[in-house]
Amino acid sequence: MASLVAYDDSDSEAETEPVGSFNPAGQMKDASDAVRPPGRDFASEVLDAKDGGALPTKHGSCEDAASCHLPLARLWRSDSGSCPNQRLQWPRTEPEVTFPTSQPARPSLWTSHAPAGHVPLAAARLKQVKLSWGTSGSPEPSFCARTGSETPGKNGSSLQRQWCEDCVVPYTPKRLRQLQALSTETGKSKDMEPQGPCAGRAPAPLCVAPQVSEFIQPYLDSQYKETKIPRKVLFHLRGHRGPVNNIQWCPVSSKSHMLLSTSMDKTFKVWNAVDSGSCLQTYSLHSEAVRAARWSPCGRHILSGGFDSALRLTDLETGTQLFSGQSDFRITTLKFHPRDHNVFVCGGFSSEMKAWDVRTSKVVRSYKATVQQTLDILFLREGSEFLSSTDASSRDSADRTIIAWDFRSSAKISNQIFHERYTCPSLTLHPREPVFLAQTNGNYLALFSAVWPYRMSRRRRYEGHKVEGYSVGCECSPDGDLLLTGSADGRVLVYSFRTASRARTLHGHTQACVGTTFHPVLPSILATCSWEGDVKIWH
Repeated sequence: MASLVAYDDSDSEAETEPVGSFNPAGQMKDASDAVRPPGRDFASEVLDAKDGGALPTKHGSCEDAASCHLPLARLWRSDSGSCPNQRLQWPRTEPEVTFPTSQPARPSLWTSHAPAGHVPLAAARLKQVKLSWGTSGSPEPSFCARTGSETPGKNGSSLQRQWCEDCVVPYTPKRLRQLQALSTETGKSKDMEPQGPCAGRAPAPLCVAPQVSEFIQPYLDSQYKETKIPRKVLFHLRGHRGPVNNIQWCPVSSKSHMLLSTSMDKTFKVWNAVDSGSCLQTYSLHSEAVRAARWSPCGRHILSGGFDSALRLTDLETGTQLFSGQSDFRITTLKFHPRDHNVFVCGGFSSEMKAWDVRTSKVVRSYKATVQQTLDILFLREGSEFLSSTDASSRDSADRTIIAWDFRSSAKISNQIFHERYTCPSLTLHPREPVFLAQTNGNYLALFSAVWPYRMSRRRRYEGHKVEGYSVGCECSPDGDLLLTGSADGRVLVYSFRTASRARTLHGHTQACVGTTFHPVLPSILATCSWEGDVKIWH
């Protein structure tokens, strides 16, 4: 029999076994048991239809349902002879066939050559494909029709690529392929329009227990006692998928069992870090990494800023956003004003810092300096002055490394505070004395006076940890006796504030420990976070 089907031996192996078999009468029987006259095959019928004729709906004298259905090739590669070349051009549409209801439908080729419980690989990749004809009388769409109807969808191109790996795929005209690519790009652009839950979905309210923690209750009516250095890990909080930038306890004593953590995985979380160590709520309000987040002084709101230049103030009880702003630079630090809690100052990858009012959602003040980035902000003297640490440094002296600002007039008070050639990634204020400390990239903590002219102490320096470019935080204990800092090698170091000697070293993390904080009420609890994405509670 002279076949008109062309084979391309360059892309596939030669098929040695034909699809059908010849009977003694000289007629060929295909895989569906439909008998054809000699000299006629499937390809010749397709060419006849091209010349102006119609595809026949009956093959020979056979009138049953299976003979009216076009022959299909087996779709798995285990039998090399049962499948023609992959470049075979199948007809794009099938003739409409009406099946008689008096005779039962014959089984499909999907299951005729396989065991009862076997599902072909190509069929398993489809979305809920039925393996046999339904009993209602209307046939299931064929594989070619299913491909044509599902390919223009959202995942059509990926499904088509998967089918090409394991089965014969019908030929798709170039014009249809262009339309499919256009519809796929349009669907992707529509999916990218909403940027996270902040575009149209409010976060869920926080599940906060109405009663005060039983561990905190005995300490509420008494003064803070001497801080005890912790020794063991109480909770190991895992939930972030990226580095944790900083952590902060709730400033309200009755709610201080809650711990806030911000991460580079675009989220910030609220934990019950005293009673159970469980995550109370996860907030995904940013489309980029969340670099800074702070509790409001009332303990009911959280202000967050990230690398998407967005600012969000979220109410924990209702889950609504009380304030939403868009800055013109990426946010790295923000702090509430200690007196006016409706105003906060933020800084980041810009030469200026901005003060926002959450009531009007507008910028009320701007502080500009000849720098490239603001690393940290620290308020002094009840908010009349504040400090900013920047990335500016020179060879002999670090001009503009730490700048003192007047909050109301936006004027610079001093920019000649730190005279060494190291940047300061974090600042902290002593709770009882008029001094503040600066973490430096020289692997030491420097002590400064909190009143003008902000002189640095030459006698007291806290050394022994490593910074190495990380934004390693530092903090004093509530009674002011101890100084806590992280380290780039994962250690947590506790210093005596008076003598600058090392009181204890905790080996808690395998990567850089960038955040450390004492509990404001419990005298023997502290929290640490690391660049590997975990938070540890020590007691």
